[in-house]
Amino acid sequence: MAHRSTPDYTTLARRIKRWGKALGFQRVGIADTDLSDAEQHLAAWLARGFHGDMDYMHAHGSKRTRPDELVPGTLRVISVRMDYLPDEPDAAAILDDPARAFVSRYALGRDYHKVLRRRLQRLAERITAAVGPFGYRAFVDSAPVMEKALAARAGLGWIGKHSNLLDRDAGSWFFLGELYTDLPLPVDAPVSDHCGDCQACIDCCPTQAIVAPYQVDARRCISYLTIELKDSIPEPLRASIGNRIFGCDDCQQVCPWNRFATPSAETDFAPRHGLDSATLLDLFAWSEADFLSRTEGSAIRRIGYRRWLRNLAVALGNCPRDAAIVAALGARRGDADALLREHIDWALARQRDA
Repeated sequence: MAHRSTPDYTTLARRIKRWGKALGFQRVGIADTDLSDAEQHLAAWLARGFHGDMDYMHAHGSKRTRPDELVPGTLRVISVRMDYLPDEPDAAAILDDPARAFVSRYALGRDYHKVLRRRLQRLAERITAAVGPFGYRAFVDSAPVMEKALAARAGLGWIGKHSNLLDRDAGSWFFLGELYTDLPLPVDAPVSDHCGDCQACIDCCPTQAIVAPYQVDARRCISYLTIELKDSIPEPLRASIGNRIFGCDDCQQVCPWNRFATPSAETDFAPRHGLDSATLLDLFAWSEADFLSRTEGSAIRRIGYRRWLRNLAVALGNCPRDAAIVAALGARRGDADALLREHIDWALARQRDA
């Protein structure tokens, strides 16, 4: 990494946090690179096969848990938080209406990767203007980075029993980003765990994916099933998915700490294309051109049209019997590939038995 004159790093750390907040980050913290505890937890999680088909979780060896191996010369990680909770109707009302489509709150607006990465780049430019060229790389869920473990070490919160990062004042409705840097900045102290005896997240999980406190079996998680899984959704889990077509927020919705969360002022995260109020039939009627147009700049685009229809077919199968649903499924079946046809046939059988 680059060399520079020696600044007052304590003063610089304070300025970095001030600049970060001016750029729209609600919290900025600084961590060292010791992730030995997280490395052990990750190894045990992988050994149990909880990652499912997410082979990328072990594809990079120790680079994920040793930042200086991913980016040689890294001494510190500047961890940032940006809140995203949209100001929209109660999500519980959507889940209670089987005809409506539930999309995880983080995906209702613009793709957070681009939003945070631009802000992180601007933060790096502010630091460069102050101290001269320095070594850094910005990450937003885009490389083998233990973002939650790093944020916890940087004092941004603690990792809850559902495996999400929690903050006492803001809950868990936020994105994380990182700047790996060779600046020897003073580090922030981690905060203690405040989950206590609560296990609301464990009890509420529709598919019992939280198999123990701090242990999530991704293979059962609805977010994994509707986003990460490329193949057939296991039939025993389909009914529990309900009308969730992209992700699941149940464990966050019941968390007592999220009663302190406030809607984000970021216009980029406001719901787009009516995704906070759409019906399953409306979305199932989208052509591929519609899908590509209406998910442009959205995190939803990553699953592609085929999996989008797969997820919707499952949700339609979970609806009460409806002739319009049967007709829509039947109309799609003729030109569906084997994967989609399997899920349509399951949905049609559910409709017949409803």
